[in-house]
Amino acid sequence: MNKSLFTLSLLSMAILTGCGGEQQQSAPLHSVYVVDVQPGEGQSSINLAGLASEANAVSLGFKTAGQIKKIHVRAGQSVRAGQLLAELDDADYRLGVEALQIQYDQTSQEVARAKRMFEAKSLSPNDYEKATAGLRQLGIQLQVNKNKLAYTKLYAPAPGVIGEVNFAPAEMVDAGTAVFSLLNSTPLEIVCDIPATVYHNIDSYTGFSCHTSLAPGTVYPLRVLGITPRADGNQLYRLRLSFEGKAPRGITSGANVEVSARSTLPATGVELPAAALFKRGDEVCVWRVMAADSTVTAIPVTATAAPRGSNVIISTGLAEGDRIVRAGVSALHEGEKVSIIEPASATNVGGLL
Repeated sequence: MNKSLFTLSLLSMAILTGCGGEQQQSAPLHSVYVVDVQPGEGQSSINLAGLASEANAVSLGFKTAGQIKKIHVRAGQSVRAGQLLAELDDADYRLGVEALQIQYDQTSQEVARAKRMFEAKSLSPNDYEKATAGLRQLGIQLQVNKNKLAYTKLYAPAPGVIGEVNFAPAEMVDAGTAVFSLLNSTPLEIVCDIPATVYHNIDSYTGFSCHTSLAPGTVYPLRVLGITPRADGNQLYRLRLSFEGKAPRGITSGANVEVSARSTLPATGVELPAAALFKRGDEVCVWRVMAADSTVTAIPVTATAAPRGSNVIISTGLAEGDRIVRAGVSALHEGEKVSIIEPASATNVGGLL
C-alpha cells in the first residue's frame, strides 16, 4: 500500500512538472517596435523653433529725479526722433537756475571792476586770479543747474514705437528709472536656441529660412547675424538671424516661427529616439535584434544630441542593416526573444486584406 502511494506521488510530480514546463514555454513574448539602420547619405538638416524680436529695445528714463508733470504718449504709439515723451515738474529747477544766474551776474560785475583795478596796478595778481576763479566756478554750477532743468523733459532718442508706459502723472521717479520702453524701428531679428552639435558646425549650415502659420506655404530667407559663444543653463547657444531685405508684414515682434537650414556636411550615423538608449554599467547601449532567432543583445554605442527634439545621433557601434529596438528597452534582458511589430502597410490599413 505504501509502495503504491509512493508511485502515485512520483507520477503526480511528473505531471505537475510537465505542466509547469509547458506554461513557461508558452509565456508571451515582448512585442517591440524596431528601426532599421540606414547608411548616412546626402545632407543633414535642422528645424528649430524661432522667435521674432526687435533688434533693439531701449528703456527710457529721466536723467534727474522729480515728479511727473505730464506724459505725452501712450503705449503702441509711433514716435519720431526728438519727440517730447514726458516732462517733470521743473519749478524747483527753475528757481535754482535763477538764483545762480543772479549770483553769477553780480560776480561778473565784481570781476570786471577787479580787472580795471588790476590793469591800474591797484590790485594784486593773486587777488585778481581768485576773483576770476570764483566766477568760473559759479559758471560751472550755473551750467549744471541748467542741465538739470533740461533733463526734466524726456525726448525720443530714435524713431520707434512706445512699448510700455510704466508711470502716470504725479508719480515720483528717480534718475534712470525706466519710464518707457521704446521699440526701435529697426529690422526684426529671429532668435533660436541651438544645441552644441549645431553650434560647433554652424559654418556648415546654409540656406537658412523660416515660415509661420500666419502665412502657410511662404518661406522667408534668413542670414546669420551672430551667435552667442556661451551656453546657457540648458547647454544651448543663442543664434541670431535677420531677414534678407525687409521683414515681412505678416511677422511681428513676439511671433513664433520655424527655422530650417541644411548642412553641407554629409549625414553620418543614424538618428534614434532617446528612449532607445539604456545604461549598462558605464556604457550607453541599445538592443540589437538578432536576425537568426529574434533575440536581443546589448550593443554599446556613442550617442550625441540631435538637433530635433528628444532624438539622438548614434555615430559608432551600429552597422547598416541592424534592427534596433526603439521603445520599451527597460523591460528587456540579454538573450530574450522578442516579437517584432512590423509597420502597417500603406495599402493594407488595419491588416484587413
